[in-house]
Amino acid sequence: MDMLTIGAFAKACRLSPKALRLYDELELLRPARVDPDTGYRYYTAAQLERARLVAWLRRLGMPLARIREVCDLHSGDPAAAAAEIRAHWARVEAETAVRRDLAAFLVDHLSTPSREDTAMLELRYAARSDRGLVRPANQDAAYAGRRLLAVADGYGPRGEGASDAAVRALAALDTAEAPAGGVLELLEDAVREATRAVREAAGPQKAGAEAGTTLTAMLWTGSALALAHIGDSRAYVLRDGALFRITQDHTVVQSLLDEGRLTPEEAESHPQRLLLLRSLSGTGEPVPDLRLHEARPGDRYLLCSDGLPTAVPDDRVRQLLTDAASPDEAVRALTDAANAAGGPDNVSCVVADVVRPTA
Repeated sequence: MDMLTIGAFAKACRLSPKALRLYDELELLRPARVDPDTGYRYYTAAQLERARLVAWLRRLGMPLARIREVCDLHSGDPAAAAAEIRAHWARVEAETAVRRDLAAFLVDHLSTPSREDTAMLELRYAARSDRGLVRPANQDAAYAGRRLLAVADGYGPRGEGASDAAVRALAALDTAEAPAGGVLELLEDAVREATRAVREAAGPQKAGAEAGTTLTAMLWTGSALALAHIGDSRAYVLRDGALFRITQDHTVVQSLLDEGRLTPEEAESHPQRLLLLRSLSGTGEPVPDLRLHEARPGDRYLLCSDGLPTAVPDDRVRQLLTDAASPDEAVRALTDAANAAGGPDNVSCVVADVVRPTA
């Protein structure tokens, strides 16, 4: 059998000798022979196809662990290998779209007028929660006040009590005055208190019958909104006619999307699409996402349970938010749209406009 030195093989497959040594260590591309005296690696011409596939997949930015899976599939099931590459590229495109939208949002965020210009802003707000057309009870809770906006989506046999307990625990923030510098810490402490309230409401947990709730809340400082988020309820901001999602779902399906193992189309019908990775529940400690968002006059914020995006596409949500003259009109239009699409789940919406005081 004719052998190629590592240098000749590297030139033929367009991988560097350094990369070939790494792929050997990772058992991704083992040499056909290693000289026992010199340790020098030799390859066969038959290995060039796998090596070139590795090189191409690296140029796509695919992680090495996924490349190994694709290469192993390619040797026995090329169609399955092609499906994995397709899933990876769908993930890349989705991430690129998210980063593009985030970049646009950050440009606006960093172009926000100085705090002196925004110090006198305030919120105009409305909340609405609807049982939908299918579920026997409403396990959602929604709250909108002068400083606090919140949506919770309960689950399990005591889900209604869990979501209500979480929102009531945070409602104390609606009257408390908080310095902007410590608002995230204040919100994090409130989420811990909400967790204790949820545990009391959920009671003893039985296997297969756990109760808990998602929670997405924003606390107004006068010039910014502090966000606490856990679960698959969502927060969006409508700014200059563009809709930006500012939360990430904590679900099994979202993690599979992030890993490139599902396409967005496959995610819509995945059997585990409702399975949460993080929530407020009777067990474990919550790990909420915490961020501070500087506000601009004209911003319109939306908090919603997953019953809205399940039934209404983001493009339609953007249009309804844009067309509504007031937050009250917006929450009614959004919940009505979810029910018009079949109302498969409870749906709750909170809409808040950032405005300058009129007096």
